[in-house]
Amino acid sequence: MSKLNIAVAGSSGRMGQALLAAVLKDSSLHLQVALEKEGSPYLTKNVGTLTGIPSNVIITDDFSTALLGSDILIDFTQPEGTIRHLAVCRAKGIKMVIGTTGFSVEQKNMLKEASNDIALVVAPNMSVGVNITFKLLDIAAKALGEGYDTEIIEAHHRHKVDAPSGTALHMGEIVAKATENNLSEIAVYGREGNTGERSSSSIGFSTIRGGDIVGDHTAMFIGTGERIEISHKASSRATFTNGALRASHFLADKDKGIFDMQDVLGLQ
Repeated sequence: MSKLNIAVAGSSGRMGQALLAAVLKDSSLHLQVALEKEGSPYLTKNVGTLTGIPSNVIITDDFSTALLGSDILIDFTQPEGTIRHLAVCRAKGIKMVIGTTGFSVEQKNMLKEASNDIALVVAPNMSVGVNITFKLLDIAAKALGEGYDTEIIEAHHRHKVDAPSGTALHMGEIVAKATENNLSEIAVYGREGNTGERSSSSIGFSTIRGGDIVGDHTAMFIGTGERIEISHKASSRATFTNGALRASHFLADKDKGIFDMQDVLGLQ
């Protein structure tokens, strides 16, 4: 069986470095190219300087040319960058594993349009454990029904730029869909002052930013006399990189379409 040729975007970032190392350690994958944005101080440096693992791959910003020969681009960057990369991959027939969060509605539509030509795995969280958590949330929300208030609490490192996290928002979307609601109509993103009584159908979000927290998420179903909490806590970025590699293998025989980690794990 031939190896999958993998490209990694945002190579010098925290997730980028973790992805580079994971690909280099996987005997079924070949690191084809490491990409960075124009002006990055890491350009022309060897990947080994970031990972400590011997490699002959040099970091480049030449997306259009460097991607030739790649089967899959793994992208955990920012929405604007991912959309630029999407256009190149769509034109060249290169599949993508996308862990970027914070997409606008318009950008999400662009992903769907591109999936008519290439295969994509798009997930706000690639962690296997988090995606099991998503499934548990769906089961709990459907079983509990009315009478339980839903609150979602998430915590991340000080460098995270979007809030609430994409994972927290997806948790809210799952609960809203399970209870036949639209999250955009019932979400509450902050409370201050005299807010009045809580609406029974609302889903509240609380955000914590600090230190080096990799990612903590808790959904609380709060009823009368009891409280159910479903939590996931990540202590290492390895949980996300492992999921990204599983998603890459999943795409190996896919020509087009848009998938998520529930598809990758067979949880649909």
